[in-house]
Formats: sequence, structure tokens, C-alpha cells
Amino acid sequence: MKSSNRLEINEEIRAKEVRLVKADGEQMGVVDIRTALQAAREAELDLVEIVPDAKPPVVKIMDYKKHLYDQKQKAKEAKKNQKQTQLKEIKLRPGTEEADYQVKLRKIIEFLEDQDKVKVTIRFRGREMAHQQIGLQQLERIITDTEGVANVEQPPKLEGRQIGMLLGPTRKK
Repeated sequence: MKSSNRLEINEEIRAKEVRLVKADGEQMGVVDIRTALQAAREAELDLVEIVPDAKPPVVKIMDYKKHLYDQKQKAKEAKKNQKQTQLKEIKLRPGTEEADYQVKLRKIIEFLEDQDKVKVTIRFRGREMAHQQIGLQQLERIITDTEGVANVEQPPKLEGRQIGMLLGPTRKK
């Protein structure tokens, strides 16, 4: 059974006529499959079907194992250059003092500059639930203080005994 990304090679190719491309990229035109296989054997390389949906299918003479190795190396390199975006969370209380607020704000900005998303949560206890506007004011202040480095992806929203919002980094230029 053929896997979805595996190419047909040599005798596995079922087409009667194919469009042949030599190893150096030279077009040989439409030839029958036996002629193409003979040309591949003479070059001591594989005949690989690179465009099976074309009419006729396009085949190329190449070293198939080297081709697979190169594809794995490209995938590995692409994966190495990716950065996983993480979600960081900062928790505050309605009575957070100014010095503590500044520490939390510096951390938020640091996370955003590292291209991570930040969930800012203000948790209410007991009688603090009667003063939810204080929590909303704190979140609004955070939005204005991080204006250059953050986008509000989810506006402040009350969820049970806490108010939360999601900040995302602005795109790097």
C-alpha cells in the first residue's frame, strides 16, 4: 500500500508514456516507460515519478535515497527555525500596590517582546467582588501601558470570581 507522500520509483511506475527529465534537468520529452527505465539504468540512478497527476506523468532520473535525505534535512532545518508561541499568565489582585504593579508590568512586556501571549488575570476574594470596577481599571491601565508592544486579543471579561484578558505581541517588523 502506497503512503501519501511516497513517490513511485522504477518498476512501480504504472504509466505507459511519461515525460522524462534527465538528472541534469534537461527535458527529454514524452517517451515510453521502457525507454525511461533504460536511461535511468544507464545513468545508474533511479527513475522517480515527481508529478503523477500530469498527463503524461513527469518522471526524473535521480538518486532517490539522496533525494529523501535532502528532504529530511530541509524539514529538520525548517523545524529548527520555528518558534513555539507560549501562553504566559500574570495574576493580580485588586489591591496590588504600585511597586508590585510595575514588576508585573515589566514581566508582561518581557513576555510580549519574546513573542509570547500573556493572559492577565485579576482574582477577587470575598468583599472584593463588590469592587469589580477597580479590577477593570487595572486591566485598562495595563492595556494603555503596553500599547506599543501588545494587541488585545481578548478584551477583559468576567469569569466567575476573576476578570481576565489576553494580550498578544505586535508583529515584528
